[in-house]
Formats: sequence, C-alpha cells, structure tokens
Amino acid sequence: MTEPRTKPHASRRIALVLAALLVAGCASNPPPAAPPSAAAARVARAEAVYPPWQSGRNNGAADRGFVFTVPPVDVLSDFHGSATNPKLVLYIAGNYYFALAPLVEEFGRAYPQYRGRVYYETLPPGILEQQMKAGGTITVGNMTWTAKPDVYLAGLKKVRGLMAQGRLVGPAVAYVTNDLTIMIPDGNPGNVHGLADLGRLDLPIVMPNPRYEGVARQIRASLVRAGGETLANAVYDAKVQTGQTILTHVHHRQTPLFLMQGVAQAGVTWKSEAIFQEQVGHPIAHVDISAADNTTAIYAGAVVKGAAHRKAAAAWLRFIRSDAAIAIFERYGFKRYGAPGAKAAE
Repeated sequence: MTEPRTKPHASRRIALVLAALLVAGCASNPPPAAPPSAAAARVARAEAVYPPWQSGRNNGAADRGFVFTVPPVDVLSDFHGSATNPKLVLYIAGNYYFALAPLVEEFGRAYPQYRGRVYYETLPPGILEQQMKAGGTITVGNMTWTAKPDVYLAGLKKVRGLMAQGRLVGPAVAYVTNDLTIMIPDGNPGNVHGLADLGRLDLPIVMPNPRYEGVARQIRASLVRAGGETLANAVYDAKVQTGQTILTHVHHRQTPLFLMQGVAQAGVTWKSEAIFQEQVGHPIAHVDISAADNTTAIYAGAVVKGAAHRKAAAAWLRFIRSDAAIAIFERYGFKRYGAPGAKAAE
C-alpha cells in the first residue's frame, strides 16, 4: 500500500515560491554569459598539449574519409595514412615522427606513383618488432588491423641485429645521426643543469623504458660517463623503485606530455624531439649534454624479408639519403650520416 502524500511544510512552500520567482527573473534578465576564457578555453588549452600535435598533417592518405579525432580520448597518434591497399608500408622508430610528413610528401614528388599511398607507423623500435612477430597485426583500443612492413627503420645496431636473425634483408642503409639532450619544462622548475642532476632524489623524472625503447641503452651509457654506475643505477633502479623515475612506453609522446602536465621535471630524449616541441610553441626547453658525456646514434633502415612492395621499399631507401631528405632532417637538428665531427655510437 502506498503512503499518502503530505502537503509541503510552510517554509518549504515559501522556498518553492522564491525559487519559481528566481527562475522567472532569470528568464527575463539572464546573467551575463561566461567569458570565452572559461570552460571551453580551458578544454582547448588542455587538448593542445595532447597528441596528436600536428592536426592530421602526418596523414598522407589520398582519401581520409570522415575525420574523427578527439584528444586525448580518441587518438591514434603514431599511425599515419591509410592501411587499405598501400603501396609502401614503413615501420619507423617514432622519435622523428614530426619529420615524416614532409619526408613522405617529398618522396611523393620524387616518386609520384606512390603519392598518397604510403602507410607508416612511428612507434618505439621494440614495439614495432613485436608487431612484426605478430605478422603485422596490432590492436589499439577496440580496433585491430594488419599492416605488414616493407621497410624497418631504427638504430643501426637494431637493424643489423634483425638482419642477423634473417628478418631484414641487407644492406643496412644509414642516413642521419642524432644527439641526446635533457628535455625540461620551460623555465626549468627543477633547476636541472646536467645529467648528474637526474640522480637527485627530490627530482621527478621521466625516462625511456629499456624494455621497449632502444634509446634507453644510449642514455644509460651517457649516465655512466657522467656519473658512473652510481648515477645510472640511481636513475634506472633506485628512483624507479621509489616512483621518482617514470618509465615510458612511447617516450616521444609521453615525455613532453608529462613535463607539460607537471608530473615530471626532466627527461632525456633525442635533441630533435626537444627542438620540435619548441618549434611548435609548447612550453618545453632543453639542457644540452656535454660532448664528453653525450651519445650520438646512427639511424638506418633495411627491407623486411618477404616485403610485398620491394620496389617501393628500395625507392624509399634511396630517397632517405638524398639531399632533399637530409635537408628536412636538418630542420630538427639531425646530421647527415658520415658528416665531419660526428662521434656516432651504433
């Protein structure tokens, strides 16, 4: 049996009448609109620091169809172009994803038959290797697709290692070199001046994960040169245990994002990554690492065994060493492989 409804208490009736009058008054005299710098502007500012940072400019697909990207909640930042019947598939170490759009565009000018038909991924080399082992199939969120690579591009040592396993077909083509730097938030709130500072227990840092990212090996070598095994162990062991070192899965995306969010105050990356972030106007800066402590990497590529597009793969490996390609790399601080003065470590 339902209980009978009771009449509102007198004070409640008065409150209801006042609320009704307030609503009526607001209808005839609405409050001033919130300034555009309020909620919507805050959302826009937040979205600006989430990948993808290039608003589709790294997508070389001839037909993009309906474009739906909502940073940071629906984004595929390191997959570019159309995976439907491409004429060339590239697996490329992700730390120079920002150079790929102009490179692919220039490649299309040199080889018009491939324009708009290049699909490429810019994930860490170890993750790309795992995708190769899975037959080119990968799952991101709720989507699974297959894109078998024609060319694999990473550090020269990694490329040679996969050639030794019979998974890549030589020769290994080396094209540019790159140096390390310490990426920091603009203004340097952590007061970081060199690699030795990264061992400070009070300094939260973000570092590439040795499990996925080859750059971690070069970074550790530089840490040893700067402060011996004590510094290297502090950064990659003790501070990992305490949570003061965050290890990434995709350092070229996570490191600058964590710095801009205030989660960390420093992280070692390739210098080209810091240069790009500064060029696009993000609140990022960098601290140079001395030549004595730095490590220079060699970038190389080779054809994947069983590649479906061998002719296109060979064309890309010729193009990547061309003057036009090197000029694009140089915008971000890369140097041509074999340039005078390069102290390169494979």
